[in-house]
Amino acid sequence: MPGPRFAGRQHPIFTDIQKRILILDGAMGTMIQKYKLTEADVRGKQFANEEKDLRNFSDLLCLTKPQIIEGIHREFLEAGANIIETNTFGATPIAMEEFALSESLATDINVAAVKLAKKVCDEFNDRDPDNLRYVAGSIGPTSKTASISRRIEDPGFRDVTFNQLVDSYLVQIHAMVEAGVDILFPETTFDTLNLKACLFAIEKYY
Repeated sequence: MPGPRFAGRQHPIFTDIQKRILILDGAMGTMIQKYKLTEADVRGKQFANEEKDLRNFSDLLCLTKPQIIEGIHREFLEAGANIIETNTFGATPIAMEEFALSESLATDINVAAVKLAKKVCDEFNDRDPDNLRYVAGSIGPTSKTASISRRIEDPGFRDVTFNQLVDSYLVQIHAMVEAGVDILFPETTFDTLNLKACLFAIEKYY
């Protein structure tokens, strides 16, 4: 996936993946759980006055507790992972609506998440340049479905439209690529129309 850093030349992962098996890291969520963070921990000083509970929005830790996310990335790389995923599973404007957080914050979280992961990857790559590590931008499915009505009495109802999903994904994709992510990684799909919107957004961005 050539981003601005590789304009006019091929990303090294295309060559690397033909030579060896690249190992993806494990789940971010379960690693975060072991820290037993409180609502106040997740909020930090920056978001102390937000109205809604934010404890379940762990993507926010990229801004409020970056050292935790950085440490988790480091643990996975030390365990042998070649690709680490950013802590951005829910960092799209649509997914963040349930926490009443602004769209502009989605950009901040995604940029911070990519930079955290890149920082750790660069540390390992500098020490061992023959075993490159890469950053995959985690793109979750959002909390809404474009295919199914959630209202029994109204089968035609949709929580979100295809175009709304595309626009939301574009915010995340743009922030990730500009921050220097190596791979865009749509994951944990529960609705193939949501995934189609994400892939369409990726194509539209490029």
